[in-house]
Amino acid sequence: MLSNNTIETSLAVINDLEQIAQNHPQYHWIIMNILTNFVRKNTIHVSQEEAINNLSVKVRADIQAALTVIARRDVNKDPENEQLDLSHTDIRGVNLNRANLQQTNLYQANLAGANLTEANLAGAILSAANLEGANLYLANLEGAILSAANLKRANLYLANLHYASLYLADLHGAILNDAILDGANLREAKLSE
Repeated sequence: MLSNNTIETSLAVINDLEQIAQNHPQYHWIIMNILTNFVRKNTIHVSQEEAINNLSVKVRADIQAALTVIARRDVNKDPENEQLDLSHTDIRGVNLNRANLQQTNLYQANLAGANLTEANLAGAILSAANLEGANLYLANLEGAILSAANLKRANLYLANLHYASLYLADLHGAILNDAILDGANLREAKLSE
């Protein structure tokens, strides 16, 4: 029902799916997978070079709505050893303020300019992700894998990067004031020009 519809119809379906997930725990994970598949199929992955040239893309309303539902889901209903897959998505400028994306696969996701203030990204896979200019103020990135991630000009003020892997990450111009970096792997990370 989410395919080939108007944005208004998609928004209504997403709202209905959230209600079903809340009221019927047996469908919770199925619905989260439906929503992540919807996001992956409807966001065209672009190269980092192309994305850098056009940072100000607006996320479609139905994509934002699906991501909002995913981000505020009851994580206690998630099955053990399962992972949300938002890899290879282009969700530049998305608002994921206070999102719970713990353990989420965001490999090569394009989150340039995203609002991830106070987001829980503990253990998330963000390898080769584009987080240029993203706001990660007070974000929890404990144990996250950010290898080869683009964090240029990202706001990591007060972010928790305890035991995060930042191997080969590009942190040029990133704000790291009061960030927790103990145990973080900064091997070959680019910290200045």
